[in-house]
Amino acid sequence: MHEYAFFLGCIAPNRYPGAESASYKTSEKLGIKLLDLEGGSCCPAPGAFGSIDLNIWYAMAARNLVLAEQMKKDIALICNGCYKSIWEVNHKLKKHKELREGVNEVLKGVDMEFKGTIDVWHLAELFYDPKICGLQKIRDSVTVPLEGTRIAVHYGCHLMKPKKERHFGSTEHPYWIEEMVAALGAEPVEYRNKMLCCGAGGGVRGYDLVHSIDITNEKMINLKEVKADALTEVCPFCQLQFDRGQIEIEEKFGVKYGLPVLHYCELLGLAQGMSPQELALDLHAVSCEPFLEKVL
Repeated sequence: MHEYAFFLGCIAPNRYPGAESASYKTSEKLGIKLLDLEGGSCCPAPGAFGSIDLNIWYAMAARNLVLAEQMKKDIALICNGCYKSIWEVNHKLKKHKELREGVNEVLKGVDMEFKGTIDVWHLAELFYDPKICGLQKIRDSVTVPLEGTRIAVHYGCHLMKPKKERHFGSTEHPYWIEEMVAALGAEPVEYRNKMLCCGAGGGVRGYDLVHSIDITNEKMINLKEVKADALTEVCPFCQLQFDRGQIEIEEKFGVKYGLPVLHYCELLGLAQGMSPQELALDLHAVSCEPFLEKVL
């Protein structure tokens, strides 16, 4: 069993608790044990904190890293924004001595020191990695195949870019999450401008909601064209933007899509036999019932 300190982030436990629950339960079936990272704070959000005060961004992220260092466990997480902050700060502090020393000067105030002894992983990449889990193990865990469904994938910006600091291969035409969707028995579908931002990133959602959901609407138009039954993603903030964003699009633009949006861990949970109640799918803004009728 591979063990990781699980960094929850803010949005999953507060808005999509099913994604949180599914992360623990589905991982266990794939040989991954997620341990609570006690005392963790906001990552902090890269668009908000990173755009206003980099020193605070570095120090808060470093504090979260130190908590995992004290557990002697690598971090696993399920949010692209958290990945941007936690992975990137870990990467930069390991490489740049002066930056590391400056951050440790701040951490002294809470009796902590960043040592650079752990790594940071997105749970999706651990699922895909054959050394940790891999596609065959995902296939073997499926008890309710999602056959007959067409599922589109949204990767999100912070997971894949900047390319020079990421390790996922192609950042323009990735297909590895589609492979994980196919492992559940579903048909992954391509759509125009797949790698376009969800519309929320970089603080845009908080600063200019109309502009933000206009970007989301462009994605929804493209998803409708390919007749997707659902959209899956690996970031609760993207999930919020696509799920709650559809309600906002209807309110502001008068267009209704009704496309269910599920975090990959929720999708995997369904395929592994978790009930919609266990996954708290009733808390989604857009009803998942049309999709559930096809798979259950």
